[in-house]
Amino acid sequence: MNSAALITLALGTLACTQAELATRVGVSPSQITKWKKGEHMSLDMEGKIRALANIGDMDPTFVALAGSVEAAKKWGELIRYLADVAESSSETGYNTDPLNDEFGLLCWNVFYVLDEIGVEIPKIFPDSLDVDFDNVPEDFHETIESNHVASLIQKIFDSFVNVYGFYAAYIVDLLHDDELDVWDDAGDNISSGLMSLAATKISIEDGAYFAGKFVNFSYKIRDEYKDWLNIVKERAYRSGAPLRAELLDLVFGDEEDLREEAERQSLGFNDARLHPDVYMNELLQGMRVIHQVLPVIMKKLGIDDFNLDKSALSAD
Repeated sequence: MNSAALITLALGTLACTQAELATRVGVSPSQITKWKKGEHMSLDMEGKIRALANIGDMDPTFVALAGSVEAAKKWGELIRYLADVAESSSETGYNTDPLNDEFGLLCWNVFYVLDEIGVEIPKIFPDSLDVDFDNVPEDFHETIESNHVASLIQKIFDSFVNVYGFYAAYIVDLLHDDELDVWDDAGDNISSGLMSLAATKISIEDGAYFAGKFVNFSYKIRDEYKDWLNIVKERAYRSGAPLRAELLDLVFGDEEDLREEAERQSLGFNDARLHPDVYMNELLQGMRVIHQVLPVIMKKLGIDDFNLDKSALSAD
């Protein structure tokens, strides 16, 4: 929870000073200043200030980016609708759990990504998107496509479904493998940043509304994921854990290719497959063993002089 955003919202809602807010919640004005700078806030105090700001259980950063509580509620309804559309059309064979928003983080996550790539959120919710989601108009899909923010959210969700499918098929079990012990070093970041990674897979043409921050954002996210996934690969090689796909495909692979790979795994087509890197690792380990054992065997057999006939190794 962003304590700074919550304090800012409370001050704006109440139209009061920091000293007046401090009096209302029973703390010193200096404590309000600390919270406004990001200091941790207790759950009890958070509940009091949430009630004063009238934001319910909505994330304060999401409300701040939306421009108002009312706009945030409407964006929230649209985001959940678009998430349902993306999840229902998924072909990966895996449930896209974050789109079900069990922990109430979806709206914040989407607006965080939009903010990072430079999208300006209109402070007044567009009238064309303000519909009854229990009775959606037949042409609402065209309405979404005509609004650059809504269409970008839909594109990010469509990409996210495929990215998450590959993650669920080939990576999540590795992150939770106690023998690899990668969660603290990489796993938490890999899991929590998938929406950002999905956004990097939208084409540059689609990124025309990203206000110039999309390219730098993409480089940053991909570099981070490359480092995190290489940690997982290194630990997997050391422990002999099987990799059934090239993990870096999550970063550099096309979203449709990720969908196909996830679907194949969900249908059992790739159950017996091991990524070539695993074979190479096993071969290298076997060669190291032979390198140590062979001299001992030759000594026991009394072989002092041995010349390798390289012509016998030819495929011809």
